[in-house]
Amino acid sequence: MSRPSQEKITLSGPAGALEAVLELTADTPAFIAIVCHPHPLFGGTMQNKVVTTLSRACRDAGAAVLRFNFRGVGASQGAFSEGQGETEDLLAAESWLRQRYPGLPLWLAGFSFGSFVAARGAGVLAANERAPAHLFLVAPPVHNFDFTSVDSPGCPVTVVQSEDDEVVPAEKVFAWQQSTPLAPDLIRFSGAGHFFHGKLVQLAEVVRSRLPE
Repeated sequence: MSRPSQEKITLSGPAGALEAVLELTADTPAFIAIVCHPHPLFGGTMQNKVVTTLSRACRDAGAAVLRFNFRGVGASQGAFSEGQGETEDLLAAESWLRQRYPGLPLWLAGFSFGSFVAARGAGVLAANERAPAHLFLVAPPVHNFDFTSVDSPGCPVTVVQSEDDEVVPAEKVFAWQQSTPLAPDLIRFSGAGHFFHGKLVQLAEVVRSRLPE
């Protein structure tokens, strides 16, 4: 086991360059992971605390984990695309990561808007026989985006939702979880808002329980 490393990377995306960060601890990663950030039009970036919490939990468990800025965010080129173009960005990032570390299972996650992109991306990957090993969705905004468009991610799904979320209505997430064919495992948090202030350590513990063996 080596010390954690962080590498700034520029990926080739469908709308131009994508700004990214690759983190790992193990000399030979046990799995790969990608974490998608929240809504670009409301300040969401790959530096978001929930995103970095998910990423570091994966890194510390032996993953090569990639987080990146969607098109139009930071140094990433392009413009916001309602989740469709961002899904293309995710697929470009996934292709790059799999080429660099072939043959490893993929753990795919997203926070808020990023969970919609991750879910859509998982559906595309599954349809192309590249399904992730696990799909991890934090505060999925089912009230604003069409999660019914994803019905077959080809892997187990975990949903983490705060009961006190001031951005994503928790009751809508709970109702969706009961009806969606994704059949996700639901983890409820109490006493935490949308950004899980004061609960990031507990969130990381949930992540570790859902990582590939």
